[in-house]
Order: sequence, then C-alpha cells, then structure tokens
Amino acid sequence: MSDLVAVWEVALSDGVHKIEFEHGTTSGKRVVYVDGKEIMRKEWMFKLVGKETFIVGEAKTKATINIDAVSGFAYEYTLEINGKSLKKYLENRSKTTNTWLLTLDGADCRIVLEKDTMDVWCNGKKMETAGEFVDDGTETHFSIGNHDCCIKAVSSGKRREGIIHTLIVDDREVPEALE
Repeated sequence: MSDLVAVWEVALSDGVHKIEFEHGTTSGKRVVYVDGKEIMRKEWMFKLVGKETFIVGEAKTKATINIDAVSGFAYEYTLEINGKSLKKYLENRSKTTNTWLLTLDGADCRIVLEKDTMDVWCNGKKMETAGEFVDDGTETHFSIGNHDCCIKAVSSGKRREGIIHTLIVDDREVPEALE
C-alpha cells in the first residue's frame, strides 16, 4: 500500500520537476521523490507534523514540504520553493524569467532566461553565453548544436512594461511560452 499523499509539478530554470511525497500517518514514514528518484527517507518519525527540506534540480533550488494537522487524523501538505509558497514562487517566477519552447533538429528544447542574472538554461543545462551592448539594448548569444541563438533585450519605452526579451534562433523569432 502506497502512502503517496501529494504530488507537485514545479517549473524551474533547469526543467519541470515532479515532486512526490509519501507520509505514513501510522508508521511516521516520510519519503520524498524528485523526478521519480527517492532523495530522502525517514522511518518511524514519532512527530507526524513538521517540515522536510531538500534540494531540487541542477540549479540546487531549496524546497520544503510542510506537514500540518488539519483536524483529527487529517493532514495538509504544502510545498515551498526558496522560502515562498508554490503559488507565490510561480507568480514571482513569471516576472523574473522568460521561457521559450521550440523544436531543434527533431528534439524539444526548453530555453529559460533568468532576468536577474541573465543566465540562460536549455533543457536543464546552463549555457555558455556572450553578452554585448547594441544600439537599442543588449544581445546575449549562445549556441544549441549548430544553431545560432540570441536573446535581445530592448526597452519597451513604457515604464510599467520594462524590458522586452526576444529569442531569435537562426534569424527567426521564437514566441514566448506561458508556463
């Protein structure tokens, strides 16, 4: 019998990760799986409430599962990413990253720009990039296989919109994905 009580899908810069949590409320067992791999197991925990903190993905993102008693023998499980509730983290993430999904040479690519650091990730790997200033903003160049890629950053001219980031692969603009 499985004690699986919660499953979350979390989009991080290095990919979309599946986090699963088993909680044996009679045995006190706690097991955390990330992308199907067991990363933490505790048996015979006498305290049935509390938290479990662990690391997710290549970017070594901190995640915490909170276990709270709701009533009697019912429990609530919430996930925090980098100290924020999952909902708050994802709302903030849409402001701090851009994501593009495309197919190159028959393979799916997920490209993520972290706006605060200008780090570029492709399918879970941090890319080597070269940045340069141009007349209307900046360009961040990188390659995927033999494809030339560039993320252009230009001012929108409107204070509330800020900077607009555009991905160009082999001289073609790629539309941004909404995750």
